Amino acid sequence: MCVHLPHMRVCLWQRSPAFFVDKYQNALNFWLMDQNTIRHLNQINRDFYQTSAASFDETRRTPWPGWLHLLPYLQAPTSVLDVGCGNGRLGVFLAQHCQPLVYHGVDNNQPLLDRAREALAEMEHVTLEERDIVENPPDSGAYDLVTLFGVIHHIPGSARRQALLSQLAQHVKPGGILAFACWRFWENERFRQRIIPWPETIKVESNDFLLDWRLGETAMRYCHYVDDAEHRLLVAATGLTEVETFRADGSDNQSNKYSILRREPT
Repeated sequence: MCVHLPHMRVCLWQRSPAFFVDKYQNALNFWLMDQNTIRHLNQINRDFYQTSAASFDETRRTPWPGWLHLLPYLQAPTSVLDVGCGNGRLGVFLAQHCQPLVYHGVDNNQPLLDRAREALAEMEHVTLEERDIVENPPDSGAYDLVTLFGVIHHIPGSARRQALLSQLAQHVKPGGILAFACWRFWENERFRQRIIPWPETIKVESNDFLLDWRLGETAMRYCHYVDDAEHRLLVAATGLTEVETFRADGSDNQSNKYSILRREPT
C-alpha cells in the first residue's frame, strides 16, 4: 500500500517504522522552530519598547494625518478598541473629534500605558489593558471602531498577521469600522540604511528586517514590510467590506498604507 505524505509518495512496504518517526519528528521540529522564531522576534520588540519607551513616547505625541480619514465614518457615541495603543495619542485625537467616547487601549508595554493614562486622564470612559497581542490577541467585546496602527509590522509570520486581522474583525459591531495601517518603511532610503543583518541562526520570512533605533538608547526592533500583495491578503482576511484604501503620513504623505473596512449592518 502506498500513501501520500506532503511532497512525497511513500510505499509502506518499502519503509521501516523508523522512517515515519523521523519524517513526522522533522515536521514537528519545523513547527516548533517556527513558533520559537515567532516568540524570539516578539521578544526583540518587547525588549526594544522596554528600553526605548521614553524616547519613543517623546517622538510620538502628534496625531497621524491619515487618522482624519476615520472621522466621516464615526458617529457619537463611539466605542473604540485601539490595539497597540502605545501612549494613547489616538485616544486623545478621537476625543477631540467625537464625544462621548468609550476607549479601550491595549498594549504590551506598561511604561507606554502609564503615559497613555496621563494623556487620557480627563476622559471619563477609559480602559487601558496590558496584553501581548502576539501571544494573546483581544478575545472579547464589540466596538464601533477597531484600530491597528503602527502594529502590523511587528507581528511575526504571515499567517499570524492574517489571523490577527481576522480576529479583530470579529470585534467590530454591525455597521462598525476596522482600520489598519502598514508602515512602508522599506521604500524609504533613510530606513533601509538602518537595516541590520539577521544572525544566521534565525529563520525569518521574506520582507522581515531588523532595524536599529537612533534616538537616545541603542536598541533594535523587528519590522516586517507589508507590500501591496500582502496588504490585499490582510484586507481579504477580515471578511469585511473595503471602503477606502489610501497612503498618508510622513514628509511625502506615503509612509503608511491604510485600509478602512466596514462590517455591513445585519
